[in-house]
Amino acid sequence: MVFSSNVFLFLFLPTFLGLYYLSGPRFHNLLLLIASYLFYAWWRVDFLALFAVVTVFNYWIGLRIGSAGARTRPARHWLTLGVMVDLCVLGYFKYANFGVDSLNVIITSLGMAPFVLTHILLPIGISFYIFESISYIIDVYRGDTPATHKLIDFAAFVAIFPHLIAGPVLRFRDLAGQFHHRTHSVDKFAEGCTRFMQGFIKKVFIADTLAPLVSHCFALENPSAADAWLGALAYTAQLYFDFSGYSDMAIGLGLMMGFRFLENFKQPYISQSITEFWRRWHISLSTWLRDYLYVSLGGNRGTTFQTYRNLVLTMLLGGLWHGANFTFVLWGAWHGTWLAIERALGVDAAPRRFNPLKWSFTFLLVILGWVLFRAENLHVAGRMYQAMFGFSAWQLSELGRVGFTDLQLVTLLIAYASLALFGLHDFYTRPLAHGAPKVAAQTAADQVPLVPPRALGERALAWVGAVQRPLLLLLFCASVLKLSAQSYSPFLYFQF
Repeated sequence: MVFSSNVFLFLFLPTFLGLYYLSGPRFHNLLLLIASYLFYAWWRVDFLALFAVVTVFNYWIGLRIGSAGARTRPARHWLTLGVMVDLCVLGYFKYANFGVDSLNVIITSLGMAPFVLTHILLPIGISFYIFESISYIIDVYRGDTPATHKLIDFAAFVAIFPHLIAGPVLRFRDLAGQFHHRTHSVDKFAEGCTRFMQGFIKKVFIADTLAPLVSHCFALENPSAADAWLGALAYTAQLYFDFSGYSDMAIGLGLMMGFRFLENFKQPYISQSITEFWRRWHISLSTWLRDYLYVSLGGNRGTTFQTYRNLVLTMLLGGLWHGANFTFVLWGAWHGTWLAIERALGVDAAPRRFNPLKWSFTFLLVILGWVLFRAENLHVAGRMYQAMFGFSAWQLSELGRVGFTDLQLVTLLIAYASLALFGLHDFYTRPLAHGAPKVAAQTAADQVPLVPPRALGERALAWVGAVQRPLLLLLFCASVLKLSAQSYSPFLYFQF
């Protein structure tokens, strides 16, 4: 089951919310657990058993670590056992096919018979619930959170359906208090509805409209430069609106149930460095990689070389987490290399002024990385790069024009216009580190004022406030109609 489906919108969600608010607070977590398991079982009942076993196992490991005491030797042994079992489960289901296929390429080239392995189906959401389970037992070991004795609360945390399939990557220590007590109000529920509708519109209106164009461009055997750049730009927009749309819906659903999840995206495409990009993109994953992988590898506590090595290795493994493909490994290495370069150069990851040259260069690096991320294999990625930098033809090819419609062009323009509008608004209105508001400033020719003129800003805000809710409701209704008319389109991050 997915959020962008009629079954979820008109059957599952209203039924669950009705039962949730009719039941007493003492039953809320149990009801949430049952609903989440039903949500997951809608895909495949058999993998629900794996999900439940992983949950109970990590709950038990947490209790053993808690009994042994934080950072003690016995606790370390229990932690090692828990992490190894979790990674073995993830490795088998996610990387066994990739490993055997890679090995067969080598041994067949040597004239040996290949290994035969029945294709292993990847359980949806496994990367997310394994990472959340690992973060829990590590936090218990470090003493950052006590081991919970309430199995229902822990199981509900791991399974909570708003984030179950594609994140954000939550941490038990951040939500433990909300499982014990959370507030419910009309304003909070309305905020959740608004956030859910925003995400739904992002997904259905923009991401789904751009999806056929992206698939068409990446499938061309001989793309022109225009075809390749169009495909890369369209995918850059599609991925953001698809994944941030899912995160918006997850956060909105959480608010409807009284939870407040951390933000997962903060206008990443206005970043002026790759370091800043990873502070704005998929924040729950980037902070997870920092706290549980980068720090565990040594972080910046060793030599300069070791710090750079840890950065690259963290992002390389982060790329591999996304999928069993060399394209993801190279994508992670690409970002890790630039993170190391920026650290060596002392790049400011929180600039106070907008520099168009730094932004343009960063955005180019992100786009080039997304080509690897989207390509089915290295051959397709190489074909796209060759066309992008071959500069052979700056017109769409005949085949390229076949899969391109006016609606897709308008949607692409709307996508980038909204990215620019909301991105610059976020940049201009964010507070400085000491909490004071930004003021207008222009100290160089390549910098723009930090805030628009006061009168213009007030008029714009007043206009947006007046039309926002009616327009949002209108677009949401139109998105529901579009959803009913189109074919099934899962979220991109379901595959991870």
